[in-house]
Amino acid sequence: MPETFDQTYWDEHYDGHAPVAAGPPNPYLRAAALDRAPGTALDAGCGEGAEAIWLATHGWRVTAVDIAETALRRARGHAAASGVTAGIDWIQADLTTWIPAEEHFDLVCSHYVHPAAAPGDLFRRLAAAVAPGGTLLLVGHHPSDHHTAAVPAAHVEIGQLAAVLDPGRWDIAVAEDRARVMSHGGREIPLRDTVLQARKRPGR
Repeated sequence: MPETFDQTYWDEHYDGHAPVAAGPPNPYLRAAALDRAPGTALDAGCGEGAEAIWLATHGWRVTAVDIAETALRRARGHAAASGVTAGIDWIQADLTTWIPAEEHFDLVCSHYVHPAAAPGDLFRRLAAAVAPGGTLLLVGHHPSDHHTAAVPAAHVEIGQLAAVLDPGRWDIAVAEDRARVMSHGGREIPLRDTVLQARKRPGR
């Protein structure tokens, strides 16, 4: 039976797993944001907050959204433990229906988000939220990723991501599948990711 990535699923997911210590952000986010002047950022599907916390410590004003209250509670705790007491607005919302302000954020990122509905609508709304001159970063599990092989509904291909972008408005910097190794619980886990990074052209 396929997974349904609704609030019940994610509440049970986080309640069934021990908190993850605040660690480094996703490396694709570091590459996309490290040399940029900080501004406003949207972290869609923020989980336990590693990316939002990293952005805030580098001067970004972050809106961090997740469906699971347990994840947000842990994220707030990680932020406090990291000395981040300002710069992040934590929002509990279902990304399947939540609509961010259009052309508002200098950076919009989403890492391994699994919406309850088809992801295309969500990706289009995230792209619409990027301000002119801003950056969109979408990272998902590639279908060949062994770590998520049992959850095919979590997979995304580069064509699904790129299809939401109007080529007349966007310059694509990265659109490819990438392999990396993640350390977790003393183990090294090989991952296969789908990565899209693009810049919205200034003006209309």
